[in-house]
Amino acid sequence: MKNIKIHREGRWILSTLLFFLALINLVVYFKFSQVILLVNIGLSIFTFIFFTYFFRNPSRTADIDDPSLIVAPADGTVVVVEPTEEHEYFHDKRLQVSIFMSLFNVHANWYPVAGTVKYVKHHNGRYYAAYRPKSSTENEHTSTVIETPLNTQVLVRQIAGVLARRIVTYAAPNKSCNSNEHLGFIKFGSRVDLFLPLDTEIFVTTGEKTVGSETIIARLKE
Repeated sequence: MKNIKIHREGRWILSTLLFFLALINLVVYFKFSQVILLVNIGLSIFTFIFFTYFFRNPSRTADIDDPSLIVAPADGTVVVVEPTEEHEYFHDKRLQVSIFMSLFNVHANWYPVAGTVKYVKHHNGRYYAAYRPKSSTENEHTSTVIETPLNTQVLVRQIAGVLARRIVTYAAPNKSCNSNEHLGFIKFGSRVDLFLPLDTEIFVTTGEKTVGSETIIARLKE
């Protein structure tokens, strides 16, 4: 537990939430009965604990010295492993690996590979359930392309879900990155897609759980 901190994206939200919960309880203290006050305090504690849990930021350092390995960019469940047409950047067929994050997963996102950021673009869109296939292109999303030391490009797509209303991305063109760094954060239920070359060796299957910055997803062909 000592290695778990609060993500920077949640600090302001938690501070604001604590202020309003305290204010509400103060009003209840003066206006309502002690029973209602106790119930309200209980609900306030539960709410604050839940949001604190949601914005947790575990410390993870993957000891990976093989530039061909793809590491999970997020905690969650693999919902897609299949060839698909990628129309935004590559404009050809790629292997797609998608990880769905529930409300109870860590929502920080990591770079899946070390390299140099070549492309970043945010797209406004809808808010379908993130596990649905069409969410990859029709939901609000941000796409980031990283070129590895092997000169292979990998696309990472952060996708908003039904509840998610903000995607945070720290990537910028020409920025160097490694697999232990945070790519960004998606607030509430969401999904991350990876688009890899067709000859990539995949190590995960649909339904498998992943741990961001730790689970090995695939190996790029050298």
